[in-house]
Order: sequence, then C-alpha cells, then structure tokens
Amino acid sequence: MKGLHGKCAIVTGGATMIGEAVAADLIEHGARVVIADINAEDGRRIAAKLGPAALFQPTDITDDTQVAACVAAAVERFGGVDCLVNCACSYVDNGVLSSRAEWLQSYNVNLVGAAIMLQACRPEMIKRGGGAIVNFSSISAAAAQAGRWLYPISKAAMVQFTRNAALDLGPEGIRVNAVSPGWTWSSVISALSGNDKAKADRVAADYHILGRLGLPGEVAQVVSFLLSDHASFVTGAEYACDGGYGAL
Repeated sequence: MKGLHGKCAIVTGGATMIGEAVAADLIEHGARVVIADINAEDGRRIAAKLGPAALFQPTDITDDTQVAACVAAAVERFGGVDCLVNCACSYVDNGVLSSRAEWLQSYNVNLVGAAIMLQACRPEMIKRGGGAIVNFSSISAAAAQAGRWLYPISKAAMVQFTRNAALDLGPEGIRVNAVSPGWTWSSVISALSGNDKAKADRVAADYHILGRLGLPGEVAQVVSFLLSDHASFVTGAEYACDGGYGAL
C-alpha cells in the first residue's frame, strides 16, 4: 500500500480482534504500529506475535496522562507519529434505562477519548508534514436499533467529529476519515455467539447483502487504504465496510 512504508501508526483498541487485524495489515505494508489498549495481557501477546515493528503501550484513552505517554512512546520507539486509528470502543448500553454515568462512560471512550488522542498526535503529525487519521464509526450510526442508545448515538457523533476534524486539520496536511463496519467477526460477537462463527454468520445473513459477517482483515484493508497515499484526495468521508447492510 503506497505511502505506509516506514510510517508510525497508533492503533487504540489494538488488543481487540479488529485492532489486531488493523495493526497486522499496516505492518504488512511496512508501517510500525503502537498497540494502545487497556488489555495488557492481549496487547503484549499481539505485539510479540507481530514482531519488532509492533510496540504495546498500556493506554486508557480516558486518562490524559496515559494518552500523552502513548504518543511519547511512539516518538521514542519509532521517531514520530504519522497515522492514528481510533478503534477503542465501549459497548456499555442500557437503552432508555442508561444512567448518566453510563452515558458519560460511553462518550468518554467512543468520542472524547478519540478526540483527545487526535489532539495529542496532531503536533507530531505536523512535525512530519502531515498525517492521516481513521476513526471507527459503525453502521449503527445511521440506523435506529431497539434497546440501544449509547453506542449508536456516540458512533453518529463520531461521524460528525470526523467531518469537523477534517475541515480544521486539512490545511495542516492531516486527512481525517471514518470507517463504518457492518457486523464483523470481533471480540464482542465472538463472545455473544459462544465463539460460533457459523451461527453468527447465519444470524447476520438477512441483514447483509453478502449474506455473512465481515472479517477483521476486510475492515483492516479499508483502514490501510484510507491511511495510505492511495486515498490522498479523501478526507471527511465515512467509508462503509458493511457487506451491503446500509443499502438494504
């Protein structure tokens, strides 16, 4: 993928199945990756598996000190920051019964944490002459879903955050886009299905034109494209990787 070789990317939520796939795909295209996550056990395991081009940095994106430490670790190990992938996510959601604390927790992870990480990476990207950011939204951002308020609403806010950030950071050479996956074989769906992918595919079939779940690697390829020079004229966009969910 043109333009990724030698670049440094921070991937929040990098210890999830999708985050790992994003990190692996970027490394395959020659990038170096900082895996930022609160899950130290899986983060270290993934970094070890991916080799010297990967670094695990324990990071709670709701803690400004840890966000700053993550960026500092990227600069120390890989010389700077060129790309950011905001993949970390909270799935806390009790719909109409959600408490104030749950609302704030959802927004703190799904939106504010992403914004603060972007803010922390921006000076380093400017030093490098620009950069690229991919925020994770979701198909849920554009569809009402019974019993779910916090996740869909925070993901809809992520799309608007992407547009605003693209407008303000464009003059600095920083592109900002969002990817909106459909149902994807992920840490969450694996847990919900009892690690039964065939069952999850059957449930997903009626909601997706392609009749199945997406794979983490398929989402990762869209992220790598958006970070690469192949997307050099793409900013402020929301890219669906949803097997046709949004078209139904």
